Amino acid sequence: MVAQAGKDLLLKLDEAGTGTFESVAGLRSRRLALNATPIDITDAESTGRWRELLAGAATRHASLSGSGLFRDKASAEKVRAAFFAGELRNWQIILPAFGTLEGPFHLSALEYAGDYRSEVTFEISLESAGALTFTPLN
Repeated sequence: MVAQAGKDLLLKLDEAGTGTFESVAGLRSRRLALNATPIDITDAESTGRWRELLAGAATRHASLSGSGLFRDKASAEKVRAAFFAGELRNWQIILPAFGTLEGPFHLSALEYAGDYRSEVTFEISLESAGALTFTPLN
C-alpha cells in the first residue's frame, strides 16, 4: 500500500438496507484489522505433540475502531439508532489506493467524550457479522 493521508479512510452506513451507503462520520483516528483464526486439529497422535492446523480453513473476521466527529446531526442520529436497534447493518469501509470492504457489521461500542474546552467526540467499534466482499481499486 502506498503512503496516503489517514483522513482519507471513509466509513459509510447503509441505514435502510437498500445498498445505498452514506458517509456518517469524520474519523480522526481509525484502525482496521483483518484476522484469520486457524482451526486447530491437534490430537494425541500429532507428531511430537506439535500443533497441527487444518489447511485452507480459518475463521475470518474484521474489526474497525475509530474516533472523531459526526458529519452532522443526522449522521449522529443514524449511528445512534443503529446501536440501539442492535441489528446488523451493512457498512462500507473505503481504503484509498487499496479498495473497498463491504458487508454486515455489528456496532459493538459507541462512546462519547468531551472536554469542557473542546467539542464532543465519539468512539465506535464494528465487528464483522457475516461474509464481507473486497473490491480492489483498479
